[in-house]
Amino acid sequence: MLSSAAFLPLRPASTRGGARRSAAAAAVTITMRDRSKNRKPTQRGRYLSTEAIQAVQSLKRAALRSTPATAVAVEPKLRRLLKADLVAVFRELAAQGEALLALEVFDEIRKEHWYRPRLLWYVDLVTVLASKGLRSEVEKTCSYLKREQLEPDTDGFNMLLKALLDAGFAQLTMDCFRLMKLWDSDPDRATYRTLIRGLESRGKMDLSADIRLEAENEYGSIDFLDEVEVEKTCISKSF
Repeated sequence: MLSSAAFLPLRPASTRGGARRSAAAAAVTITMRDRSKNRKPTQRGRYLSTEAIQAVQSLKRAALRSTPATAVAVEPKLRRLLKADLVAVFRELAAQGEALLALEVFDEIRKEHWYRPRLLWYVDLVTVLASKGLRSEVEKTCSYLKREQLEPDTDGFNMLLKALLDAGFAQLTMDCFRLMKLWDSDPDRATYRTLIRGLESRGKMDLSADIRLEAENEYGSIDFLDEVEVEKTCISKSF
């Protein structure tokens, strides 16, 4: 026999406790920490290792007490770095405007058994040296380039030519343009556009005329000079 309790209507659940819990939950604000604040300095698509960061800091401190060349020569942390970290140190110093330190570290990189030249490293170095007005160091850097065994790299040369022209090195730009063709990096429309516009902005009309003639012989017309150049975004590896 069923108990009479079975026929009693169900009592609605109390909402008082649930309301308190809902109010408490609504009052809680969940915040997420911005991890970007804790990120290490980036180097064109990669993070600097702890060892690379320490080497950069040590070099800068040592350079305050002596010359950049001496700082690099006596810095033990630099000697222990792996290939990728050593290149990252060089590019980080260049990005921070430490021109002479970057040059000295680049000299060390060129002594390594694994060294293979990359034009983007030269672009970094020329840009920072020129920004500090170190013209003789820019010329020294380009003299290295003339002794390298280079792979064809039209885009890399285009960036280098622009960096030199922006810094006012018209003749050095022409030297690197000849080197570009020597190493089978075929000039393209961007090359000629960079050279003609850059030389003419520097008042080098005679040099520009020669480049215009060469471009006409290559393309039949130089109407592309009036095209709007789309700047490429180049993300490079550090090695």
